Amino acid sequence: MKRLIAAFAATAVLWAQPAAAQSILRDAETETMFAEMAAPIIKAAGLSPRTVKIVLINDDSINAFVAGGQIVYVHSGLLQAADNVNEVQGVVAHELGHIADGHVVLGDAAMKPAMGMYLLSMVLGLAAMAAGGGEAGAGIMAAGQQAAMGKVLSFSRAQESTADAAGAKYLNTAGITGKGMLSFFKKLQNQEYRYGYTNIDPFAQTHPLSSDRIQALTADLQAAPAWNKPVDARLQERFLRVKAKLLGYVGSPETTLNKYPASDQSVYAHYARAYAYHKAGYPDKADAEANALIARDPHDPYFLEIQGQILLESGKPQEALTPLREATMVSGQNALIATTFGHALIATEDKRHLAEAVKVLKVAVQRDEDNPFAWVQLGTAYEQLGDTPRAALATAERASMMGDNRTAIQSARYALANLPPNTSEWIRAQDIAMTSADAEAGTKKKRRK
Repeated sequence: MKRLIAAFAATAVLWAQPAAAQSILRDAETETMFAEMAAPIIKAAGLSPRTVKIVLINDDSINAFVAGGQIVYVHSGLLQAADNVNEVQGVVAHELGHIADGHVVLGDAAMKPAMGMYLLSMVLGLAAMAAGGGEAGAGIMAAGQQAAMGKVLSFSRAQESTADAAGAKYLNTAGITGKGMLSFFKKLQNQEYRYGYTNIDPFAQTHPLSSDRIQALTADLQAAPAWNKPVDARLQERFLRVKAKLLGYVGSPETTLNKYPASDQSVYAHYARAYAYHKAGYPDKADAEANALIARDPHDPYFLEIQGQILLESGKPQEALTPLREATMVSGQNALIATTFGHALIATEDKRHLAEAVKVLKVAVQRDEDNPFAWVQLGTAYEQLGDTPRAALATAERASMMGDNRTAIQSARYALANLPPNTSEWIRAQDIAMTSADAEAGTKKKRRK
C-alpha cells in the first residue's frame, strides 16, 4: 500500500518543482539580458514586464518551468544547450503560456478528481482484500492507480500543447522569429533519439512527443511575417557573453579551460577564464583576464564588475572600489552591482567609507526586493556606525524575506522601541513585527494540527 501511495504521489511532482530546493544564480548582466529579450514577449502575452521575472537556477539539466506566480525558472543547463538567444526566447514564450493561462492553478484543480479516483480504488481494493480476494483487491488498486495517473498525464499534455500554441502566438505578435522555438524542440527530439527513447508510449508522457510538437507548430510559425527576421545581434552578443561567464562560474575549471584555451582571445574566452581562474584560486591569472576585458571596453559595467569582484574576493577591497564605483554608476545603480560595491566599501574597514556604503546599499534594497545579502551589508554598515536601531531594522528585513519569523519579530520590535515614532522606518518596523507575528502564529497552529 505504501508503494502505491508513493507511486501516485510522485505524479504530483510533475506540476511544480520548487525553486527553493535548488540554488538560484543571480548576475546583473544575465538578468538584464533576460529582461530585454523577454519584454516584447511578455507584453504580447498581456502581462507586464515589471511583474514577470525570469530566474536562473543552477541545474545542468535542460529544463524550464513555472511554479506559481509570474516567475519563469530557467535551468543553467538550458542556456548551455541553446545556440542562440532566440532559442531561449522560444522556451520563455512557452512558459509564459503557462502563466497567462493559469496552468499551475488549473493543475492543482485537476489533481483533486484524480486523487479521488485513486483513493476510491484503494478503498474498494482493501475491501476486496478483507473479503479474501487478495489478487482481485490488488488488481482494483493497480487499475485505479493507472487510471488516475492517466488522467493527470493527459491533462498535463493538454496544457503543454496549449502553452506551445500560446508561445508561438506571443512570438508572432512580438515580431520575433519562431525559428529558435522549433530548433530547440529539434534539440529535444535529438536528445530523445540519443538516449534511445524510441517507440515511446505517447500516453505515458507529461509532454507531447517533440516530433508532434514540431509538426503542430511549424506551419503557424513559418507563416508569420517575422519568420525570416534575423536574431537581434545585440541580444545575441549579450547571450554569448552570459553563456561563457556562466560556464566559467558553474563548470569545473578544467571544463572551462578546455572549451576556452589560452589561445582563444575572444571576449567570451576572457570572460569564461576569468571566472574559472578565480574559482580555481589563481587570482593573478583571473585579474589578467579581467584586465584583458577592460582593455576591450574600459567602461563596460560588467567588465568593471568582474574586475572589482575578483579584487574584492582576493582580499583587495581598497583596489576594488574604483572599478566597482564606476560599474555602479555606468549601470545606472544596478542593485546587484551596487551591493558588491557596498560590500567592498565595508570590507576596507575604513570608517570613512561607511556613509557612502549606507547610501549605495539603501538604493540597492529599494530597487531589488529579493536581495537578502544587500540587507546584511546595510545592517553591517549601520552597526559599524553605531546606529543599532537601523541595523536591527535591516536584520528584520532580511529575516522576514528569508522566512525567519522569530528573528524578524525580535529585531523589528527592537527597532520599533528605538526609532523615532511615526517615521517611515518606525512604521516599517511595525509592519514587519505584525506580519511576522501573524506568520509565526500560523506556523505554530499548523504544527499543533
